[in-house]
Amino acid sequence: MKGIVLFSFLLLFTVSCSPGSSASTSSNKITASIQNKGSDTIVNLALAWAEAYQNVKPDVSISVTGGGSGTGIAALINGTVDIANASRQISPDEKQQAQTKGITPVEFVIARDAIAVIVNPENPVSQLTLQQISDVYSSKINNWRAVGGDNRPIVRLSRETNSGTHVYFLETVIRLGDKNNKTLFSMNTLLLPSSEGIIAEVRDNPNAIGYDGLGYVPHDGSVKVMSVAKQVNAPYVLPSIETVNNNSYPIARDLYMYTAGEPTGEAKVYLDWIMNSSEAQQIVNKLGFVPIK
Repeated sequence: MKGIVLFSFLLLFTVSCSPGSSASTSSNKITASIQNKGSDTIVNLALAWAEAYQNVKPDVSISVTGGGSGTGIAALINGTVDIANASRQISPDEKQQAQTKGITPVEFVIARDAIAVIVNPENPVSQLTLQQISDVYSSKINNWRAVGGDNRPIVRLSRETNSGTHVYFLETVIRLGDKNNKTLFSMNTLLLPSSEGIIAEVRDNPNAIGYDGLGYVPHDGSVKVMSVAKQVNAPYVLPSIETVNNNSYPIARDLYMYTAGEPTGEAKVYLDWIMNSSEAQQIVNKLGFVPIK
């Protein structure tokens, strides 16, 4: 659903959201600009918000780019963005780096998301427990036959390490939420730079397994979404807005925006619109995420 937005496009997103341009008329004068950068999970949502906001305040320019949660938070610490997008919480080390520069990051939960575990439609496996997914990604399980599939080697796909989704999946799924667990991704896991890349590889490779934010998963049958159980004998649940809201799907998370201190000026007005307007939260729902309201 979201694959139509490419990262090359993000870097050149100038029609409605770059400094010095406007989505309405040439007579509109830009009076303020907001730099917004970070999570690739959130980037399409942030782009849609920025475009819609042009109708609310056409004199405010909003520049949106991706690059990963770590990239966005680093930019916030370095003072080059007004708002950082993150699909994970800021880490203690990042907080410390910010504080050494006199910055106190302020966190806003702007939506929720499910992480879908996906395989090729040819794969007969349709459900896994969290422990099985952990064992697959840590190379304790290397053949699909061990989880009820065909005698085929497992090809593991992941986002790159600067991705908040990568960090969340490592901590919540591979390490099963245990902070003392030091299990890592298998060394032969293929790291891909985008959610679209994972979708494309799973679509083409019958041996592959990957994970993506639910909003990125196409509805055309080109990939299969796995049902996931918290443990053996627990129910297997598919990710959806409903199962995220009722906490039955075990791989769900909050999505964040961060500012350097309490937001002021146009950044505050924009964040208030995101958090409180029905229009902004309807966009969340439309793009396959879970609204906070």
